[in-house]
Amino acid sequence: MGIDPGAANLGFGIVRVEGNRMVALDGGVVETGPEMLMERRLEKIHAALGELMAWHEPRALAIEQVYFGKNVGSAMVVGQASGVAMLAAAQRGIKCFAYTPQAIKMAVCGSGAAGKEQVQRMVGTLLGLPEPPTPDHAADALAVAICHGGGEGRRQAVSTAMGVAG
Repeated sequence: MGIDPGAANLGFGIVRVEGNRMVALDGGVVETGPEMLMERRLEKIHAALGELMAWHEPRALAIEQVYFGKNVGSAMVVGQASGVAMLAAAQRGIKCFAYTPQAIKMAVCGSGAAGKEQVQRMVGTLLGLPEPPTPDHAADALAVAICHGGGEGRRQAVSTAMGVAG
């Protein structure tokens, strides 16, 4: 399960690794309104992710690391949403992994400097979707899942090979 954290729009993407390919199972956005108090926004995110986790039973939660830019306030809010997502995972015994935006873009596009549209197109291509996923928060979350799933798939293949050989 991949997460693009945000308090107003938190993207989620569920990907299943099948051998050397990946399949999108679900993706979307948990939206909260600006009129909601922050604690209510976080509560809504926690509840929605809990339902998704109960339904899909992901083996891992991969999240885009908070990028601290010029706006410290928005970075703090994104950090709170990240924490709530990790809490929902921890409550269900799901391991959490964090990736930088550059690592995600590198895994999906082959370049850490890829733009949003390029990421969306590549996510669609890698998952065999008829068109790039929208909205961009959902596409970003699927990219996070692809980043983790690709690495996780390779790690499993190596450990399986080592188990057979050893």
